[in-house]
Amino acid sequence: MRAESNGTSRRILCVFPRYTSSFGTFEHSYPLTDGVRAFMPPQGLLLLAAYLPREWQVKFVDENLRRTTTEEFEWAEAVFVSGMHIQRQQMNDICRRAHELDLPVALGGPSVSACPDYYPSFDYLHVGELGDATNQLLEILSRDTSRPEAQVVLTTKDRVPMTEFPIPAYELADVKKYFLGSIQYSSGCPYQCEFCDIPGLYGRNPRLKSPEQIIAELDRLRECGMTDTVYFVDDNFIGNRKAALDLLPHLIEWQKKTGYVVRLACEATLNIAKRPEILEKMREAYFITIFCGIETPDPDALKAMHKDHNMMVPILEGVQTINSYGMEVVSGIIMGLDTDKPNTSDVLLSFVEESKIPLLTINLLQALPKTPLWDRLEREGRLVEDDGRDSNVNFLLPYDDVVSSWKHAMAVAYEPEKVYARFQYQCDHVYVHRLKMPTPDEMKTWPNIRRGLVMLRNIFWKVGVLGDYKRVFWKFALGRIKRGDLEGLIGCTLIAHHLITFARAASSGKQNASNYSIRLREASVPAE
Repeated sequence: MRAESNGTSRRILCVFPRYTSSFGTFEHSYPLTDGVRAFMPPQGLLLLAAYLPREWQVKFVDENLRRTTTEEFEWAEAVFVSGMHIQRQQMNDICRRAHELDLPVALGGPSVSACPDYYPSFDYLHVGELGDATNQLLEILSRDTSRPEAQVVLTTKDRVPMTEFPIPAYELADVKKYFLGSIQYSSGCPYQCEFCDIPGLYGRNPRLKSPEQIIAELDRLRECGMTDTVYFVDDNFIGNRKAALDLLPHLIEWQKKTGYVVRLACEATLNIAKRPEILEKMREAYFITIFCGIETPDPDALKAMHKDHNMMVPILEGVQTINSYGMEVVSGIIMGLDTDKPNTSDVLLSFVEESKIPLLTINLLQALPKTPLWDRLEREGRLVEDDGRDSNVNFLLPYDDVVSSWKHAMAVAYEPEKVYARFQYQCDHVYVHRLKMPTPDEMKTWPNIRRGLVMLRNIFWKVGVLGDYKRVFWKFALGRIKRGDLEGLIGCTLIAHHLITFARAASSGKQNASNYSIRLREASVPAE
């Protein structure tokens, strides 16, 4: 589905703002690859680009790959931007550069939808998802591309059904330069965890694309060069369990047809461990990773944050169940909760050791607008407006103690020996449960072989020779080489190197203790 045109033609420049250093974007892995330079193609702007009227021209720039040129701004009649809270300063900078050429700039996405007041200098604010507000914006620009005298705020009231979404314009993105492919099946989550803004932004009743749409998108990603892992960016892959069960046979059939070249990953609540019929089909569809928001091993804390569904099965048992289907668990962890105690970091580190989860995104609690947490802390007078802090929450424990506990947890959890020990466990006890199939012919081609050799060269030189934890690396690497598991060697080392490098910076105070904090991000550049 595309927006209708009134016969006009416009030139639209879609610009995605750059991320700064983050635990979850794996930028320290990129130098070990064969040219990866960014995390995932942005779904929102690529969807919008595909939705524009057929007569309109569109260019897309992801500033995680390169900076937008002056010539591209000069080509455009209007600029579209989208992003999250942590990209706020970069979005303002794009707006400033566009305004230098007197171009109108429209901003959409999750950040402006939650906090329109953050962005007073943009010409158009698109609040909400693809829908009637989008059509209003396009209608305005079809009539006049001069900047309005005052900011115009357009709010979606009637959303375009996801079954009518066009295939995102993946062809505009250089997908080979991304660490992961991305695809969206659903939007919304039925749960109401206190700290999460998903229900407030996208609703509690998950909306869905059809399985046929997902297969068409996967085909398009393949046509554009994506051959590695594709990440389902859904708020909760099993938000609608029946729908997930309906989709999985289509994914299994597609994988069989394409030779299982692509690996799949997703986000889901830990209670997926109670659904073996889903896990078995996910295994058959070649899902290899599930991100679970475990948040904390403390049952009292889970109850306080209204995440009781994490207690439907003992957490360690749930992790082991998922592992038994060949899927690695990645976990979100929050520190700074009201239920935390002085020994919380030690309890967390014990959980890390017991669970054998290699990758845990450990964050300080941050209150986001449009969440019950924000509302509660606002009532209690515990929101702090200070960009120099790692969190906007006035913790019950002393702030400096909480930050120190976080630094300690990061330092210990990501010691090279501990990281590689957890990955060794995954190799010995998790990956062995994955589907076994012959190497597809597509993977035996010279370009793919060359790609693997380039990554091995980079890994051996930058980690095995120049790295300061080379003895730990070689102990792991030689074991993988003896077993002929070069794929496991490459995959584990890429992630481990990022975790170790980032955690060292974090424990020394050179990284933010929350993915949502802007404490150490670039100085704010005001838009004009």
